[in-house]
Amino acid sequence: MAKVELYTTGWCPFCVRAKQLLNSKNIPYHDTDVDREPDQRAVMMQRGGARTVPQIFIDDRPIGGCDELYALERAGELDSLLGANSGESGTK
Repeated sequence: MAKVELYTTGWCPFCVRAKQLLNSKNIPYHDTDVDREPDQRAVMMQRGGARTVPQIFIDDRPIGGCDELYALERAGELDSLLGANSGESGTK
């Protein structure tokens, strides 16, 4: 199973949508709230080159945000990136 990491905030509707998609596929992920851990925003920006949330990484590869995650799903590419069909949903 791929390692999935998200950088999010608690108030972002796009963050919620990204997590809903991953949860619906039973994909475990690590969620870093950059409002609660402000130093992590700089890490997120260095890793992915963007300052907006969510920022999503699959096996350390920057995927982008919610729109890019859903585009991968629509194209039928997300499952192969995730190496998924099983797992437990959740965070940290």
